[in-house]
Amino acid sequence: MISMHVVIAGGGTAGHIEPALNLADCMRRHDPNISITALGTDRGLETRLVPERGYDLRLITATVMPRRPNLDLVRLPLRVRRSIAEVREILDATRADVVVGFGGYVSLPAYLGARGRVPIVVHEANARPGLANRVGSRFTSYVACAVPEAIAGARHIGMPIRAAVASLDRAASRDQARAFFGLDPDRPTLLVFGGSQGARRLNSAVVEAAPGLTAQGIQVLHAAGHRNGDQRPSGHVGPAPYVALPYIDRMDLAYAAADVALCRSGAMTCAELAAVGLPAVYVPLPIGNGEQRLNALPVVAAGGGLLLEDAALDGQRILSVLAPLLLDFDQRRQMEFAAASHGQRDADERLRALVIQAAASQGTGEQRSQTAGGNP
Repeated sequence: MISMHVVIAGGGTAGHIEPALNLADCMRRHDPNISITALGTDRGLETRLVPERGYDLRLITATVMPRRPNLDLVRLPLRVRRSIAEVREILDATRADVVVGFGGYVSLPAYLGARGRVPIVVHEANARPGLANRVGSRFTSYVACAVPEAIAGARHIGMPIRAAVASLDRAASRDQARAFFGLDPDRPTLLVFGGSQGARRLNSAVVEAAPGLTAQGIQVLHAAGHRNGDQRPSGHVGPAPYVALPYIDRMDLAYAAADVALCRSGAMTCAELAAVGLPAVYVPLPIGNGEQRLNALPVVAAGGGLLLEDAALDGQRILSVLAPLLLDFDQRRQMEFAAASHGQRDADERLRALVIQAAASQGTGEQRSQTAGGNP
């Protein structure tokens, strides 16, 4: 029996790579013999994240659009042609059955290289799609999105999240999680994080608020980021625990330990918090095309979170908004139910079904190769 070969394209940032790897994990759970190849460049986090998850990584020429006219812009057409040719070589060598793109600069050459050769599936994580997925969605009818109506005609399936998060029972895991981080089992708990690199605005605000929070019996679990060691409190800050770490590997346990989160509103963050029913105060990153604010709006509208502007965030704001919420059990419970009702835990399964459907639409890669007279 010939197993499927899937090529995933989502390199660059964790926001593109993580949902791609979560889909890959789901497909491998169903078929341990499936072949999966990830496309990437030597500039992105995929060089570390993909091998760590046990998947084959093939590098192509980076085709990042320069921010201003320069020599790189002159060279761009040649680099694009080269990266498309490299993608086609990989598709031929692997006898790919389907290409699944998640946006970012790796996806555009993947879509262009696969067009007319291999079925394409597009998944858009954000409320406002980037260039790659706007282009790729024109080449296929197999388009999915995490936020409703992000792309016209796309199927709203949610965001593929990690199995450890999708299966998390926060209430059942709370005692274990708090013990894991050295937290008190019974105090209201605030989780603060800003993605893998941390967020300096969130860090400075929560450190400023720390004495006031802990004085009210609120404990804090704070992931400041590897580069932000100067933004973690040192020494004793109050009567309640304040646990500051550079990075949290077990985010499932962090979610279980917490009663409320203070965080940015990247697409994966919004999807995971809603899926596990964790209320959050979202502080959208105030740069880019405004997608972080749009990512948070649906769960906020559902009652599962609050929205604060980055410029307004400081220690006093945390004390006036988050402290009352953390001390109000009934309000937290209402927000938990609202977030969970909005969240989706099975997006990886739904995307897998779409990938299989797309691959079946044109036969296997080996069948196409034989039809075209290709050599085994």
